[in-house]
Amino acid sequence: MAALACVTTLTFAVSTSAGTARLAPGASSAGAGPIALSRTSAHGPCMIHGAREVQMSEGIPTSEGYSRSTGVVHALNLMIDFSDAPGEGDALDRFREFFPQTRQWFRTSSYGRLDYRPETPIPGWLRMPKSFREYAIERGAPFDPGYRALVRDIVAAADPKVDFRAYDLLNILVTPNAGPSALDTVLSVTFAGNPEAPAADGIPVANASFVYSRQDDGSGSYDRTGYRVLPHENGHIFGLPDLYTAEGGGAVGHWDIMSEDWGANNDFLGWHKWKLGWLDAAQVHCVATPGTTEYTLTPLARAGGSKLIVVPLDSRTAYAVELRTRAGNDETVCRPGVLVYKVDAEVDTGLGPVRVHDSRRDSGGCTRAPNVHAELSDAPFTPGETFRDVRRRVVIKVTRTEPSGDYRVRVTRG
Repeated sequence: MAALACVTTLTFAVSTSAGTARLAPGASSAGAGPIALSRTSAHGPCMIHGAREVQMSEGIPTSEGYSRSTGVVHALNLMIDFSDAPGEGDALDRFREFFPQTRQWFRTSSYGRLDYRPETPIPGWLRMPKSFREYAIERGAPFDPGYRALVRDIVAAADPKVDFRAYDLLNILVTPNAGPSALDTVLSVTFAGNPEAPAADGIPVANASFVYSRQDDGSGSYDRTGYRVLPHENGHIFGLPDLYTAEGGGAVGHWDIMSEDWGANNDFLGWHKWKLGWLDAAQVHCVATPGTTEYTLTPLARAGGSKLIVVPLDSRTAYAVELRTRAGNDETVCRPGVLVYKVDAEVDTGLGPVRVHDSRRDSGGCTRAPNVHAELSDAPFTPGETFRDVRRRVVIKVTRTEPSGDYRVRVTRG
């Protein structure tokens, strides 16, 4: 995976800890369970799955061990600097680059089901004992010698004031002057559950996101959009894969923050919201038998109502159908409509596990927003338009819109 031109490096996920407060000596909250998935027996055929060795599989339910993604989640934030890259200004200013925006982003995306609580028990810069150059940080394998030494030093420096057992995940907000600009080399990385990670207070520091530099493209939007690297990185801690590939965002475009986290805002796919436990069973329709059925889809950004239609193709692949509009976290939607995409649970992170079907191929798209994959920006299907997979005998037709803004969708499978 290190060979991919990706923004995030990952490993198989094994969770770290969960907690709500300072723990008594000897107590531990380590060991997150499976992410809560709302389902019924009728959803069985739509719960596609990949082999155990698939990295960050899109299969449902999410493998055990990732940080839970519903309820109260405590995020430990440590701001670190180095002798050759001293922190500039107040360390809490670095923290404020990401909060409260990240917390609000998750609250909006989850319909309030994720209460993300960022905490800074050490409000100042945490100085590392070695220079940044000495750690030789690269975007390589997780916890290689440089990262292993860095994590150990972070733990040693923070341990007198931090009980690591009281947190579900760790954000390391590195002083931006350490390392190259993100325009040259993106170092930001997440290690989602390495069981061999260095330990702190008896548990492995296995769910950790490291953010370097600033993803500032010079467009003047950083103050509004620069925080988005963190919800992307934390998405891995919740078990979500990278949706961009070595070629960039051409597979999913700007329809999920796990695809493009630079530029203007965008939400998670409905498939990811189901994986994360943010949709009820009644909001997800599994079309597993031959015939024709019509459904009403409500906008993904709006709480309540039907959100996702899943058409399983086999045990590992399925089509997913949802309605995207310009609301909530989806501020860049320039052509509202029904998004159709294929999910493959057998494809590794960063290799294209999700592929959006473009209703207007080679159109050039409908947006010119910076850092947005324009070609797929007009991918949704609108009333009167139809998606067909002749070989699989699947037809998805958008029949009409309702005065409420809902869309009617007819699904036929042979």
